[in-house]
Amino acid sequence: MSVSTAPGPSGDGDRQAAFCAALVDEWVRAGLTHAVVCPGSRSTPLALAIAAEPRLTLHVRLDERSAGFTALGIAMATGMPAVVVVTSGTAAAELHAAVVEADLAGVPMVICTADRPPELHDVGAPQTIDQVHLYGRAVRWFADPGVPDDGSRSAWRSLGSRSVAEAVAGPSGPGPVHLNLAFREPLLGDAERGGIPQGRPDGLPWHRVAAGPVDPSADLIAELVADLVGDLTGDQQGTGGRARGVRGVIVAGARCGDPDAVLGLAEALSWPVLADPRSGLRRGAGRVVTAADAILRAPGFAVAHRADVALHLGDRWASKVVNTFLASIPSVVVDPSGRWTDPEHGAERLVRCDPTKTCEGLVDALAPMAAQDESWSASWAQAEARARRVIDVALDVDAAWTEPALARRLTAVLPAGSHLMVSSSMPIRDVEAFGSEVSPPSRVFANRGANGIDGVVSTALGIAMADGPTVVLVGDLAFLHDVSALVGPSGGTPPLTVVVADNGGGGIFSFLPPATTLDGDTFEQLFATPQSADVGAVAAGFGWTVEEIDQESGSDALAAALARSADRGGGTVIRVRLPDRAANVVEHDRINAAIVAAVDG
Repeated sequence: MSVSTAPGPSGDGDRQAAFCAALVDEWVRAGLTHAVVCPGSRSTPLALAIAAEPRLTLHVRLDERSAGFTALGIAMATGMPAVVVVTSGTAAAELHAAVVEADLAGVPMVICTADRPPELHDVGAPQTIDQVHLYGRAVRWFADPGVPDDGSRSAWRSLGSRSVAEAVAGPSGPGPVHLNLAFREPLLGDAERGGIPQGRPDGLPWHRVAAGPVDPSADLIAELVADLVGDLTGDQQGTGGRARGVRGVIVAGARCGDPDAVLGLAEALSWPVLADPRSGLRRGAGRVVTAADAILRAPGFAVAHRADVALHLGDRWASKVVNTFLASIPSVVVDPSGRWTDPEHGAERLVRCDPTKTCEGLVDALAPMAAQDESWSASWAQAEARARRVIDVALDVDAAWTEPALARRLTAVLPAGSHLMVSSSMPIRDVEAFGSEVSPPSRVFANRGANGIDGVVSTALGIAMADGPTVVLVGDLAFLHDVSALVGPSGGTPPLTVVVADNGGGGIFSFLPPATTLDGDTFEQLFATPQSADVGAVAAGFGWTVEEIDQESGSDALAAALARSADRGGGTVIRVRLPDRAANVVEHDRINAAIVAAVDG
């Protein structure tokens, strides 16, 4: 890339091209590898600069809302932001849902909205809206540098470099950044003639910002030991100086830290780990509890196992049962970005630290102390074993295709090396409650920041674009809600398989009060909302391969369909026809009742 220091004779078009070239070069220097661009006129200078940069992988998406979630998925898979570029007007507003998810989930993103110059605002110019602070407090940083001119030339590279630093290492942790970039016609120009400012030598970014969460100090580790196991200097000491009889639980979700470090701490404390599917801990370790949703429905067990303290690492479970059980338990929350993840308002300590380093520091501090009584952890393990046996019997190979059976079978037969994206609403709850162990290197993702069903397939598309074969489990409504994700991306469809749990509407509402208090027609119209569109026909219309599984299909049908999809390497939709939503409630109640009987019996 040219890095000339002085512009030649140029106008706005050349200057704007040079400005965009400087931004793009700084993004690459900062480590960005992906850009998502939507077609539009006002964004022409930036779109052309991205297309001219061979070090960036360019993804062109038709729909801005889908583009935003595609960029979200890329960042979830890689840990680095993707740049997403849209034109002015309502195109910028379409990104808002993805920005909100990125904010609440702590996912880095660089959003670039093209804008009209000042003279075209408030005069009725087309595609012109107020884009200043369009996303409000949902972004980590906002910049509106105005139309590029010679007076701002010295700040161009700083702007590009800072946008990445703020997205990755801002004081509130990773999240979205918004650059509102005004361009004046002509929108075409020559970057070299416009004068690209010189970058730093050796390809270094303009700014280098220390990133990452804080490592815990020795004093903090000592305080956390006291929070978790009591005052080790007083009368509570047990044999060897360790406080005895403290009954605690570790709650682990996405961003909980290294699984081995979490398991090491569980071993040192002799505590169970309530591990959600995204934690990376569901891999057969003896202290891991995966069936907590059902176990804690057993009243005898829940009362007898009210913990003295809970250590929360990473995101919370989706399960209301689990979170209700934890609500009255004193807790310590460790989050790498210092997010205030305390919906119950009861946390005694919130710690902004690296969870892995925190676990390792606690293990070292606990090492000289006597081993804790194993009976507490063993009782959780026994309940887990009983629950898993019930689930095995209830959802064995001869069982019908139901939503719990689909969640269990999908997690059991996920192709080696594939990632799993799980939709909000019922799919994430079913995978939590009934899913099998997910073996590494598979990773499980879900949009649990705002917990919406929008953009789920697009997010999975971004994961597949950035990091290889991906399977996404969605309901029929979430699938239709994000149908523009099926529009074939340039360069062909990435290795994405969409598994649609088709029960003819919004299944989760059948578990909520409107299902039993409203008349059937009103409930169907306002909540269940069955759609007339045929999922298979819609997918086929977009050119995707469609596989069908129904009640006549054997239990191995899903594994076979996933294998065929993997062999094809392109886009496949597997529609699983399920019983009606009322039957789904009955099935959940049946399995949970059997688990309660086994655990409390």
